[in-house]
Amino acid sequence: MDSLLDALQEGRLIELPEDNREDALQLLAHLLEAVPSVPPGTDVAGLVMERERVTSTALGRGWACPHARVPFDEDLVCVLGWSPGGLAYETPDRVPVSMIAMYLVPANQRNQYLREVSLLAKALTAYTQPDRLRSVRSLNEVRNYLLDLIDTTRDTVGPDARARMIQLQARSVAGAAIDHPLSGLEIEPLSVVVGPGIAPVVLSQNAALGAIVERGSNLVEQLDSTGAFQNGGWRVMKRSVTPYQGGRMVYDCLAVRLSARSETAAG
Repeated sequence: MDSLLDALQEGRLIELPEDNREDALQLLAHLLEAVPSVPPGTDVAGLVMERERVTSTALGRGWACPHARVPFDEDLVCVLGWSPGGLAYETPDRVPVSMIAMYLVPANQRNQYLREVSLLAKALTAYTQPDRLRSVRSLNEVRNYLLDLIDTTRDTVGPDARARMIQLQARSVAGAAIDHPLSGLEIEPLSVVVGPGIAPVVLSQNAALGAIVERGSNLVEQLDSTGAFQNGGWRVMKRSVTPYQGGRMVYDCLAVRLSARSETAAG
């Protein structure tokens, strides 16, 4: 399960909104859209949601594996989302989904994707602690659970993957700061406050980011209709919306862009 291991090593594991399946799927899809190797304009969110309307991608035991097939050739990419409260899904065992592994499946990787999901299903069946996922309380605990799960497929894991697993486990035990952003991306949390008769107000620790987002047009309309907004190189992704008195709303968001260092390396 190399793509799952890549996701862990490169920081592609995030905590999801607890109670809204569609918001969770759109957030993960927008993160895939922001991966540097994905061509601009690739509608991963649209592809994922279209497939979800046709069939459920739940595997059981708290897992779902939605995916988007794209026509270009690239590496198989996975992002992981953990929902502490679980998400309502059409699951074969009626267990809420706590872990979503979302895949971007290029044309040259379709066989590899099928192999990886098959290995994941076998690992979930063979895993000796089926209720462990529901008892985890932090991303670090989720990461250790995932490493144990991958280890159940040790017969199919090569030396390089074993070395990466040992490294990740050692960093977890040492308490190192391994909740880093997606590889090659900058991630900033922000909130957008809206209400009748007032212009959107962006709250962010990054003043430059706040100014860029506030200058954009149709911010709220885009967040409501597609779950994402772009301006000045930043992609703002809606995580949840909280209503307040007087018709005011607060949008909890993540802003993502390709880091300056990665842009320099790419050039």
